[in-house]
Amino acid sequence: MWLPEVGVVEKILRSFVVYAFLLAVFRLTGKRQVGALTPFDLIVLLIVSNVLQNAMIGPDNSVLGGLLGACTIFGANALVARLTFHSRRLEKLIDGTPTRLVHDGQVDEEAMRRELVTRAELHAALREAGLFEVSQARYAMLEATGKITAGAKRP
Repeated sequence: MWLPEVGVVEKILRSFVVYAFLLAVFRLTGKRQVGALTPFDLIVLLIVSNVLQNAMIGPDNSVLGGLLGACTIFGANALVARLTFHSRRLEKLIDGTPTRLVHDGQVDEEAMRRELVTRAELHAALREAGLFEVSQARYAMLEATGKITAGAKRP
C-alpha cells in the first residue's frame, strides 16, 4: 500500500513520458482545445486521463508511487515553465502564437477554418468586447491560451 511496486526511475520516466505526450497533443490539437471546455471536451479529457493513468503508474497503486508520479509531473511542468520563460523560441514552440481571425472588420475565413473557430464563437467574443458586428472590429485574435480577444475600430 505505501511502497511502490515499480522502480523509482521507471515511475519517474513513465510520468515524464505521459506529461510530454500530453504537452505535445495539446499543442498539436490547437489553441481552441485549451480555451474553453465544452461538455464533450470534458468527457474526452476525463477518459484520456483514466487511460493515461494506467500508462503512468503501471501496476503500482501505492501511495508513495502516486506521490512520486505527481511530483514528477509538477517538476516537469515547472521545468517547462522556466525554460519557456528564458527562451522565446521554445515558448513559441510550446505555447504557440496568436492567430488573427478578424482584420479591419473582415473575417479571415482560412484562419477560422484552420483553428476550427465557429462564427458563433467569434460573435460571442465580439459581444464580450462590446462589439455587435464584425465590421466594428479592428481585430479579433485567437490567443495562444485559446481565448478570443477583440478590439474596436477607432472612430
